[in-house]
Amino acid sequence: MHNDGNVVPLHKVATDQATHSPLARLPVILLQVRDKAAQQLRLGLQELFDNADDTLFEMADRARNDVDQNLFFEAMRDLRLKRKNIERGVLEQFVEAFVRLTQYDTTQSALSQALAFDAATALSNDDRARSVAVEAMVRKVLNRDGFALDQLTARLSALLGRELLDQHNPVGPAMLCEYFLQAGRNLGVEIKVKLIILKLFERYVLKEANQLYAEANQLLMATGVLPDLKPAPARRATDRAAASVGVESAPASPRVGGPPIDDSVQEVFAALQVLLFHVRGSVAPTLEASAQTQPISTRDLLRLLSHLQQYVPAPAAQDDFDLRNQLEQLLTRVSVKSGKSRVVGVADEDVINLIAMLFECILDDRNLPDSLKALIGRLQIPMLKVAVLDKSFFSRCSHPARRLLNEIATAAMGWGEFDDHERDSLYLRIEQVVQRLLNDFVDDPAVFSELLADFLAFTSDERRRSELLEQRTRDAEEGRARTELARQCVEQVLNQALLGKVLPQQVVVFVQEAWSKVLLLTCLKHGDQSAAWHADVQTMEQLIWSVQRHDEPDASLRLLTLVPGLLKSLRDGLSSSAFDPFATSEFFSELEALHVHLFERPGQKLEQSVDTPVMVEVLQEVVLRTADEGPVDTASVRVPENDAGLLQVDQLRLGCWVEFQEDEENTLRCKLAAIIEATGKYIFVNRTGMKVLERSRPGLALEFHRGAVRALDDTLLFDRALESVIGNLRRLNRGK
Repeated sequence: MHNDGNVVPLHKVATDQATHSPLARLPVILLQVRDKAAQQLRLGLQELFDNADDTLFEMADRARNDVDQNLFFEAMRDLRLKRKNIERGVLEQFVEAFVRLTQYDTTQSALSQALAFDAATALSNDDRARSVAVEAMVRKVLNRDGFALDQLTARLSALLGRELLDQHNPVGPAMLCEYFLQAGRNLGVEIKVKLIILKLFERYVLKEANQLYAEANQLLMATGVLPDLKPAPARRATDRAAASVGVESAPASPRVGGPPIDDSVQEVFAALQVLLFHVRGSVAPTLEASAQTQPISTRDLLRLLSHLQQYVPAPAAQDDFDLRNQLEQLLTRVSVKSGKSRVVGVADEDVINLIAMLFECILDDRNLPDSLKALIGRLQIPMLKVAVLDKSFFSRCSHPARRLLNEIATAAMGWGEFDDHERDSLYLRIEQVVQRLLNDFVDDPAVFSELLADFLAFTSDERRRSELLEQRTRDAEEGRARTELARQCVEQVLNQALLGKVLPQQVVVFVQEAWSKVLLLTCLKHGDQSAAWHADVQTMEQLIWSVQRHDEPDASLRLLTLVPGLLKSLRDGLSSSAFDPFATSEFFSELEALHVHLFERPGQKLEQSVDTPVMVEVLQEVVLRTADEGPVDTASVRVPENDAGLLQVDQLRLGCWVEFQEDEENTLRCKLAAIIEATGKYIFVNRTGMKVLERSRPGLALEFHRGAVRALDDTLLFDRALESVIGNLRRLNRGK
């Protein structure tokens, strides 16, 4: 692999500076600490940028307007372009900070640019928001990992032979934040995006600070630097959670594959536990009350769930599967075998109850197609296991398992009740995801990230195909709308010219069936304000005048003058519209005969007189036919502008999904792909992008009135379910 032109390898930086800078006087062990920490910092930054695209894309996808959406898309582009420079800048400043350890200035502060507030210069709102965010990030690290950082600072002080303050520690949170802020100062993004990126820095870099401090302390202890310092006490998140809700927790068990729980995650879960207090006791073995109670460990609970996972019924039998009941039966068997009442620990039982209630809401959700509910319902045990392993499942929107559930529900929004299960690629892909989790997920949540990436790639391809067809549908409908408006314009001038007049039948037929097409093409090409349009309308008016008898003395002279130019204009127009040459020739022969007939004086016959033409009075309005030879539907429904149905129609936005009730048993799900302003038509497509319906604004309002259509809620499925569960629990607690 070649090196990026903007990236200087870390080992080269260290080598160069070791020969030319005071860093060469630092102990070798300190260089090892630096390189170990730099490696972790580099990995954290890579993870940050790898996830930044997904985060910003998700924000853009959920943006409420085009301005915000463009803001996030521009941020994605800017971050991609400057990623290497930022990574390089952070690492260079990190190495430079170790150089400064030998040039320590007590007046220098690591917070000088990142956090400090100069009373003489008021901060802007943006700077103030950034400072508050950074201060909170630093404070969180100090509250969580302050003990380990203090020990590391003490050991560095011992190596340097003088006191080093925490805020000047090169691996302290204040310094880490400053490296990142300085390296990213040229990012051309707004403050709301900068705060999002800072949050990502906290999640992927600062969150791992405890590991960085532990490894650095371990290296220094191993070489005899203050080896007798008391180690940092192990934090037991489950103990703090239990204390926050006033109950005793089960004995701590080793974590199985899950990441450490930080304070913000624990706060969310502790709040949920308070609400869940009144539903505890629903998962317990059926034994005599006198039996001795012994909580099972989280590891054993996962084993029981993995056992049940192998027996999850097929979608058709999902209604008979009650997870809590199945788990209760297993606990009873285990309890009988051990002679003790084996119960689930408080925190784990709360997770079981919460997941059970979440899936009850999910399977009752009207926005999820019935034909896919049973398939998604099979994910209950895998989701329960990942929630037991990682409580951030409830608080972190970007959690891979939670995102996977949401992405499946979003993709399934347009699923039709009559779509072919066995052949449909979406159904088969969701089925593969479910089966993979049931077969392979034991206690490593990484499988969710892998499946999420695969599913997003699949849905992205499907979305691109459907968007292409949607665009073609929109273009076709806009073209159809332009044609309809042009047709209305032609009908108007035809009716103005013909209604009430008595004319030769051949001319009326010619104007309605031939010249109307010339006018239609001219209107579509040049518009109804163009010179070409006015010329063609004038030609039609001259034709109509030329076949009527006039009493003016100079009428015959005017007709003789008019005819040559009229015939040329008629020929040019018919030729441009590719009119049948034979029919054109026949009409001009008839027109010549009509003009000759007009030169006959009443009661007098010319030598070559023609038959008297059949005259008709035009009494009915001209209604042109559409391309499919059907008459245009001119009927319109009248609905008051303040009508409730119209308000519902106006709340629809492009891209939203709706469900039409076709009859008592059948529904049709479709997406609003276009609103054609010229005609007021609402165009709906299925999930492949193919047009399935069109409605007028008043017609759609009447369907809302009748309850024949409803807008589907396309917010995230998990978030809707969690909000519903929390609301139900609050009502339950108020009733106690």
